[in-house]
Amino acid sequence: MAIQQVAVIGAGTMGNGIAHVFAQTGFKVTLVDVQEKQLERALATITKNLERQLNKGSITEEVKQSTLANITTHTNIEHGVAAADLVVEAATENVDLKLKIFSALDAAAQATCILATNTSSISITKIAAATKRPDKVIGMHFMNPVPVMKLVEIINGYATDKNVTETIVALSKQLHKIPCVVNDYPGFIANKVLMPMINEAIYSLYEGIAGVEEIDTIMKLGMAHPMGPLQLADFIGLDVCLSIMNVLYTGYGNPKYAPCPLLVNMVTAGKLGVKSGEGFYLYTAGSKDLVISPTFNK
Repeated sequence: MAIQQVAVIGAGTMGNGIAHVFAQTGFKVTLVDVQEKQLERALATITKNLERQLNKGSITEEVKQSTLANITTHTNIEHGVAAADLVVEAATENVDLKLKIFSALDAAAQATCILATNTSSISITKIAAATKRPDKVIGMHFMNPVPVMKLVEIINGYATDKNVTETIVALSKQLHKIPCVVNDYPGFIANKVLMPMINEAIYSLYEGIAGVEEIDTIMKLGMAHPMGPLQLADFIGLDVCLSIMNVLYTGYGNPKYAPCPLLVNMVTAGKLGVKSGEGFYLYTAGSKDLVISPTFNK
């Protein structure tokens, strides 16, 4: 199946990055969000990121302008997906919301349209069950920041058609990404491996084995990680980390996936990392300095 028209649902960090990549590769993209202001912010972010690419010499002014010209926005999901060959959902990581969205997409999209989700942990099979086309539902998990990161984790649901998988693999390569196909189990591969490591780092802090700086430094220098697990948790969002750990814990029923009480407390207190201005580190607009939160700087 030839993909020409793409709709992206959700104009947040992942949604605008996905729209950016498709549009820069020459696809016509409709970016859909219920909030007009969110769409305006998304276009401003895409423009800023394109200007950064332009200043680095990785794209031309012509590519910048054509990318922006390829993107239209819409606040109505029915109208926004009506002409799409592929829809990529990138809404908040909430199972009830995603089920509601996919039910609406199934009703609004043309019969041949593939419905993909950018979920990082929620069952593709469960999402597909909200539609009458489970064979055309698939996971297309991009990494953040989308314009930079090469990986696309492609997840087959129980009923995903082989031709759909092959189409999405080929499409990912067309986007200059590297696709990896996995099966539909809690956390898939990326987060089944990553999140327990982050949770263990938080446990190590909680148990007093080491401090924030020491934990992150050991993993960066000893394991060649570009970012320590606590800083990475802040970047991902501690609420997202907790949500994924709960998916793993519920899905596998194994106590090794139980979220650390410190992670639970921080999310309850609204300390979510970069998005809230404080997590394990403090984040000030315009500053690149890595400052440990006063809670842990003792």
